[in-house]
Amino acid sequence: MLAACLLLAQTARAQDDSAVLTPSPRLKPAPSTDAARREAPVYLRADELSGQPNAEVQAQGRVELRHAGVVLRADQLRYDQAEDLAVAQGKVRVTFEGSSLTGPEVQLKVQRVEGFAREPEYLIGVTQAGGRAERIDILGPATSRVINGNYTSCLRDGSENPDWVLSAQQLDLDTDAGVGVAEGAVLRFFDVPILALPRFSFPLSDQRKSGWLPPNLDFTSGSGAELGVPYYWNIAPNRDATITPSLSTRRGFAVNGEFRYLEPDFAGRLNLDLLPYDQVYKDTRYWLTFDHTGKLDSDLRYEAQVERVSDDQWWNDFPRRHVALTPRLLPLVVAAEKDFGPPALGAELYVRTQRWQVLQAPNTMQAPFDRAAQMGVRSSGNLQAGLQYAIEAEANRFTLPNNPGYPVGSAPSDGSRLHAQGWINRPFRQPGWWVTPSVLFNAASYYTDEAMPDGRSSASRIIPTFSLGGGAEFERSTEWAGRALRQTLEPRLLYVNTPYVNQSNYPNFDSAVKDYSFASIYSENVFSGIDRVSDTNAMTAGVTTRLLDATSGVELLQLGIVQRYLFNEQLVTETGVPEKRGYSDVLLRGSTRVLEPFNLEGYLRYSPSIDRVMRTILGMQYAPGPLRTLNLTYRYARDISSQVEASWQWPIYQPEGMPQRKGWDGSARTCGGAWYTVGRVNYSTLDRRVTDSVVGLEYDAGCWIARMAVSRWSTGVSEASTQVLLQLELVGLSRLGSNAIGILRDNIPGYQLLRDSRSASPGSAIYD
Repeated sequence: MLAACLLLAQTARAQDDSAVLTPSPRLKPAPSTDAARREAPVYLRADELSGQPNAEVQAQGRVELRHAGVVLRADQLRYDQAEDLAVAQGKVRVTFEGSSLTGPEVQLKVQRVEGFAREPEYLIGVTQAGGRAERIDILGPATSRVINGNYTSCLRDGSENPDWVLSAQQLDLDTDAGVGVAEGAVLRFFDVPILALPRFSFPLSDQRKSGWLPPNLDFTSGSGAELGVPYYWNIAPNRDATITPSLSTRRGFAVNGEFRYLEPDFAGRLNLDLLPYDQVYKDTRYWLTFDHTGKLDSDLRYEAQVERVSDDQWWNDFPRRHVALTPRLLPLVVAAEKDFGPPALGAELYVRTQRWQVLQAPNTMQAPFDRAAQMGVRSSGNLQAGLQYAIEAEANRFTLPNNPGYPVGSAPSDGSRLHAQGWINRPFRQPGWWVTPSVLFNAASYYTDEAMPDGRSSASRIIPTFSLGGGAEFERSTEWAGRALRQTLEPRLLYVNTPYVNQSNYPNFDSAVKDYSFASIYSENVFSGIDRVSDTNAMTAGVTTRLLDATSGVELLQLGIVQRYLFNEQLVTETGVPEKRGYSDVLLRGSTRVLEPFNLEGYLRYSPSIDRVMRTILGMQYAPGPLRTLNLTYRYARDISSQVEASWQWPIYQPEGMPQRKGWDGSARTCGGAWYTVGRVNYSTLDRRVTDSVVGLEYDAGCWIARMAVSRWSTGVSEASTQVLLQLELVGLSRLGSNAIGILRDNIPGYQLLRDSRSASPGSAIYD
C-alpha cells in the first residue's frame, strides 16, 4: 500500500512541479482500536521521495504523512517502515482529533502513536488551551507527558507573558479520561503566584474525578469572609459526594456535605450544613435537606422530602441556603402510592404524612396543620356511553405544629376527617366546538378533639355541584406586512350551580381561596382543599384570540378577557361577608412577539363595582442578540404591594478593531477586553425602598473572565443581608471564588455565560 501511494505522489509531481500541495483524503471515521489502527494504510507524499518503500523512505519538502487520523507535516522526514518510526525535522506539526503540537523535531511510532517532541508548542483540542515545553512524550493516541512546560488558554504575542499560566515540572494529559495532572505546579495570574501545590489536576472535559475542588470565597454581612475548600469524591458513576470544610471570620468553623445517588430503582440527594459552634449564636447549628424517590416494583412508588434547621433564627442568618418556597415554613413529607386492580380502572392507593417546622422568630406566623396521617384511594377512567369519572376517598389526621404561631387560647382544634369527592361527566366534542355537562360532589365527616363552635365534636355534610362547560374554536387565514398568519377566536362558557351549605361550624384544615386567575375562574369551587365549598349560581364567559405564524405555528399574539356573573349572593366566602350578585372582576391578559426582539406580556384585574384596578402585572423582555437581555416587570396588588423589577445583562464596552494575536493552535484570534453589566433590582414603590438586588460587572479578557457583584436581600422591614461576589474564571482550567454564576442565573431571566463553549464546568479543577 505504501509503495502505491509513493508512486502516485511521484507521478503527480512529475506532471506539474508547481502544483499546490492539497490535503490528502482523510479516513472517516478514524480507527478506534489499536488493532484497527495497525491495519490502516500509511499515506506519504512530499516534493521529493527516495529510498526503499518496504524498508526506509526519505522525504524532503512539504512532507505530509497520514495514518488513521494522525497527520504529520514537516520539512523533512525519515520513515523506517520495519520499525514504524518516523523522524521529522524542520517545521514539524502533528495533529490528531483537534489536538496538535509543533516543534523542530518529532519522533513518532506512527501506528502506535508513541514518541516524543523537542521544544514543542501544543494545543489540547477539547479545551483550546496549550503551551510550551522542554519536551513532550507522546504515550498514545490520547495521552502525553509534558516535561518542564506550561499550560494556558491565553493568546501569545512574541515574548509577552500570558495573563494566566500554569507551570509544572511534569504535566500528564489524558483526553480519554478528561484529566490533566500537574506535578510541581504553580498557577500565576499576571505573573503573581496565586496557587502552588505539589500536585494539581484539572479537567480536560466534563468527566468527574475525585480530588480537591477550587476554593470558594464568600463575603456576607452575617458571616463575614468565609473560605471553603470542597473535596469531591467520585464514588461510582452513579454516586458522588462533596465535602466542604470552611472557616468564616465571624462564625468560625463549618462543614458542608452533599451526597447524591442514582440507582435503577431509587435516587436522591442529602445535604448537611453543620456549625459545631457558631461564635455569634453561641451554640451548635445545622441545616439538613433530604430528597429521595424510588419504587419497589412497577406498581409501588415512594418519596421523601425533608428540610430541617437547628433554630428559629437560621432563615434570617442564612437566607440563601433554603430550598423551601417559604424559608420560615420547612416541610417533611413521606409518601407512598401503589396501583391496584385492572389498568382500565386507574385505581391507586396512597399513604402520606406531612409535617412542618415553623420558624417564628422574630415575628409570628400562623402555621398550617400538620397532616400527621393520610390514607386514601382514588380512581379515574372511562365508563359506558362516553362517560368519564374520577373519585377519591381519604382519611386524615390533622395536628398543629409545636410552634403554630396563634395567640394564646385562639388556636383551632386538632382533629380527623373522612372525605370523598368526585365527578362524572359526558364530553361532547366535534371539530370546532365542545360541550361538557358534569356532576360533582364533596362529602366530609369531621371528628375534633375539642368542641366545634356549635358544641359538637363530630359532624358530616355532603355538597353536590352541577356544571355545564362549552366552547368553540374558530380560525381564519390572514396576512400582515406580507406575512402569512392564522387567527383564532376561542369563546368559552361555564355555568356552575352549587347549593348553599352552612360550613361556618366545621373546621378548616386545608382550604384557602384560590388566586383569582384565568385558570381558577373556570373552576367550580373558589376554594382549594376539601373543607370549604362555595355556594355558586354563576355563569363565566370569556374569549381568547391568537395570532399564529402560518408556516411555523409560533404564537405571535394572544389576547383574552373573562368575567363571571353571579345570579345569587355567594354566602360561603373567605371573610364570611357575602359576595353580592352581579358581575365579578374582569380579567384581561395579553402577550405578543410581533415586535421582535421585544416580548411583551400583561395581566390586569379590574373591579367594575368600585371602578379600580385590583391587580396588574406588566412585563417586557428585550433580547436583540447574544449576551443582551433586558427585563422590566411591574407588579401591583391594590393595598398590598407595588413593585418595579428590572434585570439585565448588557455590554457596556466591546472593543472594535482590536489587534489579533497568535493562538496556541497557530490561528489568529481577536483579543478580549469586553465589559458587561449584570443585575436585578426590585423596588417597592409603597415602601419606597429597594427590597432585593444583585448588581455587578463581568469582564471578558478572552482567556479569563472576572465577575464582581453585590447581592442584597431583605430579611425584614428594616433588616437586610449583603453578599459580595467575586469570581475568577480561567477559561479551560477552572473557576475560583464565589458562585457568582449560580446567583446571576437565578436572578436574571435570559442570562448567558460569556464563553459557554470554552469554559470549564463550575468547580472543576481538582487538587490532589
